[in-house]
Amino acid sequence: MKDRFRSAAILILITAACMPFAPTRILYFLGTGGICAYEYSKNVEKLNARCTLWVMFVYLAAHAVLTFLDAGLFAYSVCFVFCLYLALFSGVIHRQVSGIGALYTLAGLTYPCVLFGIIMTISVSRIWWQTILTAVFATIGCDTAALFGGMRFGRHKLAPAVSPKKTVEGAVCGALSSLLTGALAWLIITRAGDPIPLPLCLATAFVGSCMGQIGDLAESLLKRMIGVKDFSNLIPGHGGMFDRADSLLFSIPTVYFCFLVAGI
Repeated sequence: MKDRFRSAAILILITAACMPFAPTRILYFLGTGGICAYEYSKNVEKLNARCTLWVMFVYLAAHAVLTFLDAGLFAYSVCFVFCLYLALFSGVIHRQVSGIGALYTLAGLTYPCVLFGIIMTISVSRIWWQTILTAVFATIGCDTAALFGGMRFGRHKLAPAVSPKKTVEGAVCGALSSLLTGALAWLIITRAGDPIPLPLCLATAFVGSCMGQIGDLAESLLKRMIGVKDFSNLIPGHGGMFDRADSLLFSIPTVYFCFLVAGI
């Protein structure tokens, strides 16, 4: 438990240090995405398959450059399609990769790489800090409340074939906690002079926390398929970087989309 808190503190400090400036935010998500892609690639090898890691690195790096240049949607689409071609072509030219490896490369290109690319773009948007703050608060609060709520009230399994320890009661507690964390995010955003209606902040945090739980289950499904408990032991007490980013990969884009739809 001590290692868990120490690792969390270090992660928070590194993240906080990278957030104030747009270039460091892009580099932060580029580095985090690269680590997750590496963890994914190494674990795929346990399925007797080899994906093309450098294609995922090329996509992340290219998306970062396009984000620096403030490129439009068309440029991002071309970047993805080009890397999709590379992923398939890698199965043709590399015997070790083969067809199944090319398919795993496509899967990794989509999850986690595309989601990290989207978050890079969000990180330089007009409402970047409101989005990340709300999503992080909702996700952390949800994870904590789901853990303790499940321990205290858990009776019914949520998805036993994917994550045996998660319960319906814990998931409900996690989702309801977002009302508190959403209110806290609203208070900070309002004090900073960028008011967002309280009902919108609460509803967005709720939806973001629910999507974060789906992201957690999606990564659990991937680990169950591979047959591992964690993607790596990079972060003591937490597992790998992918294990820490799973919920945020779903909650950050969701919160941003909700704010955009609401006209923020």
